[in-house]
Amino acid sequence: MPRSAARAALDLKGAEYFTAKSCFVALREKGIEFKMNTLDLDTLEHQARDYSRLSLTQRVPTLGHGEFALSESSAITEYLEDLFPQTPIYPTNPRQRAKARQVQAWLRSDLLPIRQERSTLVVFYGVKYGALSASAESSSQKLVEAAQRLLGDSPDYLFGEWSIADVDLALMLNRLILNGDRLPVRLEDYAQRQWQRPTVQEWVQLERPPL
Repeated sequence: MPRSAARAALDLKGAEYFTAKSCFVALREKGIEFKMNTLDLDTLEHQARDYSRLSLTQRVPTLGHGEFALSESSAITEYLEDLFPQTPIYPTNPRQRAKARQVQAWLRSDLLPIRQERSTLVVFYGVKYGALSASAESSSQKLVEAAQRLLGDSPDYLFGEWSIADVDLALMLNRLILNGDRLPVRLEDYAQRQWQRPTVQEWVQLERPPL
């Protein structure tokens, strides 16, 4: 890709700053200038003709880069890694990099009961929910077991050093932790550590509309 194309303006479209976490953090970690725009999903703005022409999946977030557009968070972060490799956000080891992508894909395609019963409203507004259903308890146990296996003997990061997959795992864990659901202490410490990363805190502290 020509250098001029790589320098084309980046436009990140999300939903009232609730989505686009990984993409926002990736862009900030890499020091890339970008513009952020919000869409109102309640009014189906993501299904409007202009947006559907831009986003193949009609989902958020979508990254616009000059005349190129790309949806789905993990696809966007991988694209940014390929285009701006100077500050890595994925492991450099091919197998660990593949594992990081596996974690991202898994967190986005599984554990639906947790996402349904522990909305990110608990993260941004402190909204608390009742006891988990049996299916959500099962998903929570699956999450805990997988997270502990992934961390192994490393308490700080999944793959020995920080990667964008740590951000995604921390958010899923914090859906439970910030609601008051008890998880193993090492996972609570891990999630808290990821949450304090400056680029993550910048995303958490973005001004959002009143609930």
